[in-house]
Amino acid sequence: MLARRVGFGGNQHMNEHIERLRERWSDPLLTILTIMLLIVMFVIAPLQAVEVIIFEAFGSIVILLFVGGVFIMSGSRIALLAMLVAVGMAGTAAIHRLYVQSIFDIYLVAGAWLILGVTLSWVVARAVFARGRITYHRVIGAVLLYLTIAVIFVALYTFVGLLTSNAFSGLSLVDSPALASNLIYFSFVTLTSVGYGDIVPVHPVARSICNLESIIGQLYPATLLARLVTLQLEAHD
Repeated sequence: MLARRVGFGGNQHMNEHIERLRERWSDPLLTILTIMLLIVMFVIAPLQAVEVIIFEAFGSIVILLFVGGVFIMSGSRIALLAMLVAVGMAGTAAIHRLYVQSIFDIYLVAGAWLILGVTLSWVVARAVFARGRITYHRVIGAVLLYLTIAVIFVALYTFVGLLTSNAFSGLSLVDSPALASNLIYFSFVTLTSVGYGDIVPVHPVARSICNLESIIGQLYPATLLARLVTLQLEAHD
């Protein structure tokens, strides 16, 4: 009985500590995670593409920081478990790649990005669109959600390219340092409706997913603005 009380007291103390961290850091973490994701997508991935290998280890550290940040923001053990599974999949692929390169590694990394993107989107959307005063950090969090949408579609394009031969013209789904950078580039070209040039969707499924991402990219800013204005007006009432 005493052991149970001690265990319960320890869990309660830990929960209180996590809750204090959430109250203090939930908003700032939206900005911190945005900066970290920008570094991963626009600094680490391109440098990996030109085979600056040291940045691969730095990317792993950033992903681990993501896990802690998401858990503090959400307080959800389910979100923590999902992020740890994603880290485990990416780590397994990295270790396996040291011995032999195979298509299995790409599936693992794509699955990790998909789990990370969906989990992060859920956590960030809850924080950004919650009731209350709109702060600078929540606006930055809306940018983070936009970036995370691109991450989710990176994973989807990877699966389509792996399962369907010649789904994209100008993009080869082989395990190479440049693959992540190429997919991120293509996803943002689609999301922002910049237009296609060097990489083009060919298969009907690939085109359908591209259409979906383009629609989301067009509707998101208008929907976001309407929601944030509504929340700000409600906060002043």
